[in-house]
Amino acid sequence: MSNSERKVAVFIDASNVWQAQKVKGKMFDFEKLKSYVTSKYNAEMVTYYYYTAYPADGTRDYSTDGKHKFFTYLKKGLGFVVRKKELKRISIETELGNAVQEKGNMDVEMTIDAIHYKDHFDIAIFFTGDSDFLALISYLRNAGKKVFVYSSRNNISSELRTGTDGYTDILTVKKDIWGKTLKHRAQK
Repeated sequence: MSNSERKVAVFIDASNVWQAQKVKGKMFDFEKLKSYVTSKYNAEMVTYYYYTAYPADGTRDYSTDGKHKFFTYLKKGLGFVVRKKELKRISIETELGNAVQEKGNMDVEMTIDAIHYKDHFDIAIFFTGDSDFLALISYLRNAGKKVFVYSSRNNISSELRTGTDGYTDILTVKKDIWGKTLKHRAQK
């Protein structure tokens, strides 16, 4: 395989990227990310997958329209494959009474896509830090794929740091992949 034939798949765990954004104090710029990946991996073709769970309508005291506009921008503006689902709301009993816990894990969806499309890429890049992905990464590497992981030092498991073809702390990427300053929603 020559460098000009490289096909890359990028799998982005939105919750992992969110943790890095909070530490960095800046938003990720996905347009800059596309340029970075193409250049760094000398990629002829790159497919981006973005995985996220979002709050159901009416569960927040603020509008979630911005999230849906962002998903549309990723899909239509940048050509990403966006996999999303509503956060699952689970009633739990606590010492203080009933409460609602939200879960939105997208690991299974990411794993299915990586396995299903493995014949369409030579290099897989994961933006995640979850050690549960080690089995998937081992599977892809055994299938002859190169696998790289991007996460932040505060959100990466030791298994992923050492079990891939390369780990990069996204907080230290030299090329600018960061955008606007992160603004926190005003507390009510």
